[in-house]
Amino acid sequence: MTVRELELYATEDLIEELLGRTTFQGVVIHSRDDAGNHPRPDETTYSVRFNRNFQTEEVGRLLDVLSRRLADAV
Repeated sequence: MTVRELELYATEDLIEELLGRTTFQGVVIHSRDDAGNHPRPDETTYSVRFNRNFQTEEVGRLLDVLSRRLADAV
């Protein structure tokens, strides 16, 4: 797939494609607001999505570790 071909797909379609792959083991975090329509940064709402390669508890632990590392980096 080329960059030009990617431009033809909606973000939601690309996320669904990624989450539908059995080889994908990860988490997709994205803003619920459209690009450019964000309220103040501290009011932005995010969605967390993952496929059946992860269980909810595993995603929770992953996000906990990530948030601690981000806090340490600031």
